[in-house]
Amino acid sequence: MTDHSFSQAQYDAITDTAAHWCMRLHAVDCTAEERLAFEQWRDAHPLHALEYEAMLDIWDVAGHLSRPESAVSAVGIKPAKPWRTFGMAAAICALALPLAAYTGWNLGWLPNAHQHFEATDNVRQVTLSDGSQVELNLGSELTFSNYKDQRRVTLKKGEAFFNVSHDPQHPFIVRAADGRIRVTGTRFNVWMYEDQVRVNLIEGSVLVTSNSDLSGEGLHLEPDMQARYRHGDFSPQISQTCANDHSLAWRSGKLVLDDLALTDALPLINRYLNKPVMVADHSTGLIRLGGIYNIKELNNLVASLPKVLPVYLTRNKEGNPVLNSIAQQVPKS
Repeated sequence: MTDHSFSQAQYDAITDTAAHWCMRLHAVDCTAEERLAFEQWRDAHPLHALEYEAMLDIWDVAGHLSRPESAVSAVGIKPAKPWRTFGMAAAICALALPLAAYTGWNLGWLPNAHQHFEATDNVRQVTLSDGSQVELNLGSELTFSNYKDQRRVTLKKGEAFFNVSHDPQHPFIVRAADGRIRVTGTRFNVWMYEDQVRVNLIEGSVLVTSNSDLSGEGLHLEPDMQARYRHGDFSPQISQTCANDHSLAWRSGKLVLDDLALTDALPLINRYLNKPVMVADHSTGLIRLGGIYNIKELNNLVASLPKVLPVYLTRNKEGNPVLNSIAQQVPKS
């Protein structure tokens, strides 16, 4: 986004400076004086901060760069940690320079398209540059990058329903937490909260891994199956989707809780809250909750829980609501 109070030359200079600071702040030898100088530059004008945020987006893409052996040998780079710094620096520079970007595309280092999407107060439908359709739930964010050998999505937070255009030669890969979902063309849903991920397959097939650093392509899902994993899991847990599964109710603006224990229900609720709700102890977490709720009104649900459950609300030192169970009196015989 260009600020028309700047000339093109001034705008280009701001972009170059943002790229410089992005690389310096990620360098191991960045000094406290440099960080202070960066903060002063960033705060000097709103456009500085906007350009720096855009550079961070590119840096995030470059952080997942593969390292083709042919490309490494072609430029004489040793397979060591400096490759990561080189790759990120190259990505930042190349995305700013079309000629260099063309070279990066042919080597499989850089995307020829990069998109960023967020959904804040409403469910949002977007079209990726490859023609795939994505629905984003409230409070969700993702990026899409189109590489020569693959299409790559990073789900940064929230939930998304994918209808992927079929292309066996150009696999579609979704990164969520530490894991990876690989498809060629299918319909599936990915829900993520903190380090928890759930993948529901509607049509087609996917391969799911809970740790993208592990070798192998992952476990195979067929329609009406789901995979769950958390940070640190060696392998995802695979199961059949229940006949009364309501995990896609969010697409109609609803959250359906089917008599779930609070420990299972709260992650589904907390996805929509600024301050997640906690339980005071194990016994509170076993209390069950059901019902159908509007995803835009879940803050009201938190306040009403003491009216429908044997609990009362307190706050912890961080300001989070905490549910505490009310001890049930045993009738005297």
